[in-house]
Amino acid sequence: MSTNIRPYLDQMPKLGERVYIDESARVIGDVVLGDDVGVWPFVVIRGDVNFIRIGDRTNVQDGTVIHVSHDGPHAKLGGFATVIGSDVTIGHKAIIHACKIADACLVGMGSCVLDGAVIQQHGFLGAGALLPPGKVMGEGEMWLGAPAKFVRKLSDAEIDALFYSASHYVKLKDEYLTGVPRER
Repeated sequence: MSTNIRPYLDQMPKLGERVYIDESARVIGDVVLGDDVGVWPFVVIRGDVNFIRIGDRTNVQDGTVIHVSHDGPHAKLGGFATVIGSDVTIGHKAIIHACKIADACLVGMGSCVLDGAVIQQHGFLGAGALLPPGKVMGEGEMWLGAPAKFVRKLSDAEIDALFYSASHYVKLKDEYLTGVPRER
């Protein structure tokens, strides 16, 4: 068994087809990765006290930490799982903690998404932003800052760019898996 894909107690991660997990990354516990997911260097995805689900064609870039929260005397009843949709790009060194991110979103480099927060479809959270606990970003919205605040709606071209980002990382992930360069 690979040391970078590990169980927590009796929960072993489940991987879809054509998943790339860098040898320096760690995927632990009750985690399900969809098809064509890319998990880049030094990422930690730890599903121990709750579960993590990541949809197809999502990429989790270098140094990101994805975790969950548990049920307890000072936590929401049941805690919060982390659920990330398909075609999501999570930038370098993000912290994704016990939240929901819908399909075709971008979480910028160094951003932090906290317990119970929600990023709805086509959401764009800028680099270095902090999305506070329980905050909900609307569909197709750009939020910036710490704490993050609504800035504007995304254009159709910007939404198309979210899908481009996800497909670009699928192709890059395939190069890492196969060792065969794509056409440039």
